[in-house]
Amino acid sequence: MTPNPLAGVVLHAIGGLAAASFYVPYKRVHSWSWETYWLAGGFFSWIIAPWAFLLLIAPEAVTAITRAPRSSLLWTYLFGVLWGIGGLTFGLSMRYLGIALGYAIALGFCAAFGTLIPPIYAGEIEKILSAGSGRIVLLGVAICLAGIALSGMAGISKEGELSDEQKKATIEEFSFWKGVGVAVFCGILSASMSFAFAAGKPIAELAVSSGTPSLWQNLPVLVVVLLGGFTTNVVWCLTLNFRNGSGREYFTNVRTRSLLTNYWFCALAGVTWYLQFFFYGMGTTKMGKYDFSSWTLHMSSIIVFSTLWGIALKEWRNTSRRTHALIALGLLTLIGSTIVVGYGNYLGVR
Repeated sequence: MTPNPLAGVVLHAIGGLAAASFYVPYKRVHSWSWETYWLAGGFFSWIIAPWAFLLLIAPEAVTAITRAPRSSLLWTYLFGVLWGIGGLTFGLSMRYLGIALGYAIALGFCAAFGTLIPPIYAGEIEKILSAGSGRIVLLGVAICLAGIALSGMAGISKEGELSDEQKKATIEEFSFWKGVGVAVFCGILSASMSFAFAAGKPIAELAVSSGTPSLWQNLPVLVVVLLGGFTTNVVWCLTLNFRNGSGREYFTNVRTRSLLTNYWFCALAGVTWYLQFFFYGMGTTKMGKYDFSSWTLHMSSIIVFSTLWGIALKEWRNTSRRTHALIALGLLTLIGSTIVVGYGNYLGVR
């Protein structure tokens, strides 16, 4: 496939919008514990949607999973398990920090680890640095991290300006330092998704050899990765269901209509969540030899859209002009980073 960095940037932006939006339907779920709605939505994210999209779009790619080297399958699955742990704590960071700040801090660490470790591990970082286009891409990565830092500063500024009552008016369980600890842990482990895609390249290559268009080559990889994520999440959520006595929530509610409504919004959240990696998988096929920068583009897009959601949901209400200026500066920096990364990839293609 001929690289097309502009199309790649657009696809990553769409994926970022999906990732930033998936948690919003959960706010319409009533009378369910966190572990209940997280697992209900996750079943659509990790099992139903990956298989449905694979079978509808590229059914011939199923053979890539059965023919793939065991080592590739194992590492892809194991990185999915680690990513699943990060995903679990990501849900907690939303509870304690809200959408805007939770995304910024968690994804800051996720962007740094997920972007830089794969090329370093593969021994390609010197080759990237030796090319002008490669240096521009790395500059874009650095700008992205600066934008994430500015978003974090905005959150710290918000923490100092609002009373506990004001914070909890928009985020019921707001707890800055507890949320930061969870978000840092989450960000580091969530970078395993980037490693999983690297480990799953033999699966993608087999999909292409079986007749799957290059654009869809990562669909079977996602099935394996998300199975790992499902393993982690189902064990933890069922443990909490048992410990907290919340397992009955899957089957009973005050009204039957409320139960069906909860499942509807969980399904909507789960499928929306899956779409982020559906578009991410397509975007990586368009980025050329610097496809490692896909992770940065994905993370920065998520933070841009999640910040906009935070503004729409009034999470930054009653904060100062300084905090608003930091939010705006962080957004502009992140948008600028995607332009720089895209330009570096364009030069690499030329």
